[in-house]
Amino acid sequence: MNDDVPIGFLLGLLALLILLSAFFSGTETALMSLNRYRLRHRARGGNRAAQITESLLQRPDRLIGLILLGNNAVNLGAAALVTVISLRIGGEQAIWIGTLILTFVILIFAEVAPKTIAALHPTQIALPAALIYYPLQKAAYPIVWTINLIANGLLRLLGVRPDQIASHSLSTEELRVVVAEAGAMVPRGHRRMLLSILDLDAMSVDDVMIPRQEIIGIDLDRDWNENLILISSTEINRLPVYRDDIDSIVGVVSVRKLVAALAKGTLTEAQLLREIREPYFVPEGTLLTQQLLAFREQHRRTAFVIDEYGDVQGLVTTEDILREIVGEFGENSQREDLGITRDGDDHYRIDASANIRTLNRIMQWDLPTDGPKTLNGLILEEIETIPDPGTKLMVANLPIEIVETSEHAIKSIRLDTRGLDTGAIEEEIDKNNEAAA
Repeated sequence: MNDDVPIGFLLGLLALLILLSAFFSGTETALMSLNRYRLRHRARGGNRAAQITESLLQRPDRLIGLILLGNNAVNLGAAALVTVISLRIGGEQAIWIGTLILTFVILIFAEVAPKTIAALHPTQIALPAALIYYPLQKAAYPIVWTINLIANGLLRLLGVRPDQIASHSLSTEELRVVVAEAGAMVPRGHRRMLLSILDLDAMSVDDVMIPRQEIIGIDLDRDWNENLILISSTEINRLPVYRDDIDSIVGVVSVRKLVAALAKGTLTEAQLLREIREPYFVPEGTLLTQQLLAFREQHRRTAFVIDEYGDVQGLVTTEDILREIVGEFGENSQREDLGITRDGDDHYRIDASANIRTLNRIMQWDLPTDGPKTLNGLILEEIETIPDPGTKLMVANLPIEIVETSEHAIKSIRLDTRGLDTGAIEEEIDKNNEAAA
């Protein structure tokens, strides 16, 4: 280089090369760190920079080739320039000092700092950078194409296909993590509903059905006046109709269709039978996602769950499935309350027949749901015998005491809530008191 070139000009040119190196290093990190789903959302919304960025990332091998070409070119240029400046200032013995200083400057100011900033703010850096890289890629295409041809040839020898873009689709478990960690971007209630939808694939009608012993219905073999009292006092719209036993199901009747005749006092059994609809049966073990679709296709809202022998095991409704998604949302349900009452300071009595999933949802507990469906079943599985009243034990980190038992089951338990958040329990008790009033 001509010795007449001022040192100041050479230093300015070196600073420019270092800035270019920082640009290439930082934008590479930003482009590779972009959230592809957020980028796709912006691109579909008409953001021009996002559209260009997405097109560049369709072939990351070409983009990386361009970035590395530029980065290596400016770094080699900077190294050559430092050699010239060192010779001009201190002679040959100063070259190694200049090289050491350049290494330190590039490491801090052209690598670590810009890459850290880019990793923290990838969108703000990547989208403007894409507007620069797009024409650069067009201009340098022959060089980049040659480099990629050689590099991709070597990769193919190793069994790697650079032209096959890695799939960015998420599995159910990965999507669950994304939703759970969405934080303030998605309200807590919405996150809970989204996670509940993802959980439907792992749940069957057995998990949410009303057990046969809790089904409220019209028994045609019962005194007709008793049925009239049931129809007039119930808050449930669709009632099963059967003879003597739920296994002898006749159909389902909508109470709304009986209201007019009931008000006039002219409702008869014959009129009720004219209004019933044939029962709809589903096998136990049916997944909730399948059942929800079946309800829509069959235009039904109530189904009886049967076992392999055709015996009715329970009743499932669209409300039961939707409750798993959105939580409690109405009173017009076969579902009874959880039987929770206050039992002294920091203690509550709970009906042991309460459904575990319902307890988890309402009380915000984390009882295991992959085994028994009721609190009674969970305790019996834990201790493998019918305990005596007064027995104390820990179930899923909850301190409980057995209060009442029968020959075959636990009837009720006493929960010690010292150290536990009782807000949800108190809210449930208040709801039950309001409903009773």
